[in-house]
Amino acid sequence: MISKASAPGKIILFGEHFVVHGTRAVVGAINKRVTVTSEKNDTTAISITSSLGKATIPITEEVETVEKKFRPFFFIAKEVISDHNFKNGINIEIQSDIPIGAGLGSSSACCVATAASISNLFTKPEKSEVLDLAIDAERTIFPRTSGADCTVSTLGGIIEYQKESDSKAIKTDHDFDFVVVNSQKMHNTDVVVSRVNEFKNKNEEAFSELCEEEGNLITKAVNSLQTFDLEIIGKCMSQNQIFLERIGVSNDLLLEIVKSIEKETFGAKITGAGDDGCVIALTEKSKKDSVVQNMSQKYETYPITIEKTGMQVNITN
Repeated sequence: MISKASAPGKIILFGEHFVVHGTRAVVGAINKRVTVTSEKNDTTAISITSSLGKATIPITEEVETVEKKFRPFFFIAKEVISDHNFKNGINIEIQSDIPIGAGLGSSSACCVATAASISNLFTKPEKSEVLDLAIDAERTIFPRTSGADCTVSTLGGIIEYQKESDSKAIKTDHDFDFVVVNSQKMHNTDVVVSRVNEFKNKNEEAFSELCEEEGNLITKAVNSLQTFDLEIIGKCMSQNQIFLERIGVSNDLLLEIVKSIEKETFGAKITGAGDDGCVIALTEKSKKDSVVQNMSQKYETYPITIEKTGMQVNITN
């Protein structure tokens, strides 16, 4: 029996970094996905194959000693095997059309799809179970992750997310057109998060004020998403970019991309950890192709839409 599951990547429209410190975030699933295929094997090892390499790891290995790029998937397999008292191993194959290290949620989508695929080998999983397992897996490499990325990858659509609270779907009948510009420089999430924490520790009052301003901005943005007020959404994105610059997660290259694409769109900002990675911009449907064409002369650029379907699972014999 072969179990296959897929999960979408994400863009953070508002609230990255601030969400870790209790502020809300607005996150959207995108039409780029990770697909994970798994099956039971007759060995006592977890076999993992992905674009990052291959590994065969004994089930008895401690999670903390596993190489970081394989650790979340080994953790998931080991947890599910233990829960079902299974005595053998599992083969895991990961395929993705989400750029790695670009801030588009590839690691979270991999965790969600892997949790869904492996769980499905034993019993049909509930989304809540997959989500909990995926977040725990991601925390083996990013201990302070908010859980927002895994949540939207599991559920799909656009959500309003806050730690320790239930996520809320932002319901809209409209389709939003975004353009992603990839700097093609991978960021290091741990380094960026440490920099934000350093800023917070040195500027506690200023950071607290920024969190409050971000919360007010998100309230305005959510209302505008629901009413499809593209101009206000774009202005909110541009303001959010200013907040991200203040906490030190932008750089000259990203700022150059933002300033360039803002001329043709409603607004633009970093998405994800920052410090390289991607910039997103909101555009009119009629102008999307020309924006992509113009930006593609200098940067890797592509259109994206919001993916309303989250994780998907199926079994093949």
